[in-house]
Amino acid sequence: MSRQSRIIGVIAASCLALTGLSAMSPSQAHEGHGSPRPVSEKRDPTCGPEERELARAGDRFAQGCLTERQEERLQAAEPEPELEAGEMASEDMGLIANIPKNGAFADVNSFSSDLAFQGKYAYGGNYNGFTVYDISKPSQPKQVAQVLCPGSQNDVSVYRDLLVLSTDSSRSDDSCASTSQSATMEDSWEGIKVFDISDPTSPEYVAAVETKCGSHTHTLAPDQRGRNLYVYVSSYSPNTAYPDCQPPHDIISVVRVPVANPAASSLADEAVVFPEGGNPGGNGSSTTSGCHDITAYPKKDIAAGACMGDGVLMDISDRTQPEVIESVRDTENFAFWHSATFNNKGTKVVFTDELGGGGAPTCNEEVGDTRGANGIYDVTKRDRLKFASYYKIDRVQSNNENCVAHNGSLIPVKGKDIMVQAWYQGGISVFDFTNSSKPRELAWFDRGELSSDELILGGSWSAYYYNGHVYSNDIQKGLDVLRITDKAVTKAERYRYRDAFNPQSQPSFNG
Repeated sequence: MSRQSRIIGVIAASCLALTGLSAMSPSQAHEGHGSPRPVSEKRDPTCGPEERELARAGDRFAQGCLTERQEERLQAAEPEPELEAGEMASEDMGLIANIPKNGAFADVNSFSSDLAFQGKYAYGGNYNGFTVYDISKPSQPKQVAQVLCPGSQNDVSVYRDLLVLSTDSSRSDDSCASTSQSATMEDSWEGIKVFDISDPTSPEYVAAVETKCGSHTHTLAPDQRGRNLYVYVSSYSPNTAYPDCQPPHDIISVVRVPVANPAASSLADEAVVFPEGGNPGGNGSSTTSGCHDITAYPKKDIAAGACMGDGVLMDISDRTQPEVIESVRDTENFAFWHSATFNNKGTKVVFTDELGGGGAPTCNEEVGDTRGANGIYDVTKRDRLKFASYYKIDRVQSNNENCVAHNGSLIPVKGKDIMVQAWYQGGISVFDFTNSSKPRELAWFDRGELSSDELILGGSWSAYYYNGHVYSNDIQKGLDVLRITDKAVTKAERYRYRDAFNPQSQPSFNG
């Protein structure tokens, strides 16, 4: 692979200096301001069009060429990885099946993204569309449909006979035959697509709704009667040059999908989340201009938002007007608030920090254990968010492995708070945060680096527990199915999701 076609994460100002970072105590992380972080060098002017296109399409991957100085810095700080290439796992976790990327999704730039589940099917997003898998036999999954519909990230959610797809790359139109088109053009399109999956083996495209700044991710919040499906659209990074994505963009687009008539889907509202402005940024902390990801807990009428520079708790009792009731910042250790997960009681939230945009090697001793990590917060009786601890995998990764906290879900064990989580090329981690101040790992799986010569973007994008197994959508390797034999986790096999499972629309379970 030539240098021009490498998929290498350019490390932004908040994570470029992999050496010399000092860990902050939790109190420092929430009260003070540290010394300014080093400013990143400019990109190599010889970067080709492929890298620039990936940078526009990515999950904050910030692809591009590395300058010679950046390459020298990485090489000088090269850690000794604890694991060599090849599938490795703790004794109580293992891979039992894999379906490689194939067909229109086989290319290295066709990144696998999020997952959703319903009945015996798993739905896997990909930057080129989505795939439907029959997982009735987890050890022998089968691919039953592949829908070609380019438009990153193509995050997916399902509800009854409907599948919702996010498009966050500027397209020529809303069709599945669209081509890339500059966001500076007013007729460019980004937003939400809706498919009929009453026959999962043959999905049908039924509706599209354009939203400001597109749809990087989305969250389903059906009304209490189930007549209308509300879709919270997370998007960010406005630009004065983009007609459909103007600053300050402090909103969440709310799309209404009538369940009985999805073709009539429309924009219901644009809820202002940060009327007084969010985090102004600085010291490596991101400026808030929208939300990256929202996890709703519809049964409890609450949601948690990971909004770039802010972590928020929201009241969603009025589905069209989500209201922020608590906000927290970590201007020392959190670079980018990426996603959130409640515990089953709704008394804790695990926020993730996507340091380096998912394209950087941040799981090493130089970066430390409080950056690119999870931040675990207790929710007090007065709906305040109280910091409890950080959690980060402790296996040292090489500088050829993009690694940072990413998407995960609860494992339904009664009386315990246990989560499985993707860490890109850091693999998959299962950890117990029942004691929110002392989280501990129970099991793990790690393939090791994709290449010993260069950083190829890869690893587990999403790792979720569903009906007895862990399913992972690996950016380059496709669908993985894993089994956990740890005694604390096997109790979860008693629980079965009866309806759809969308990790960003968190269900309640009784274990």
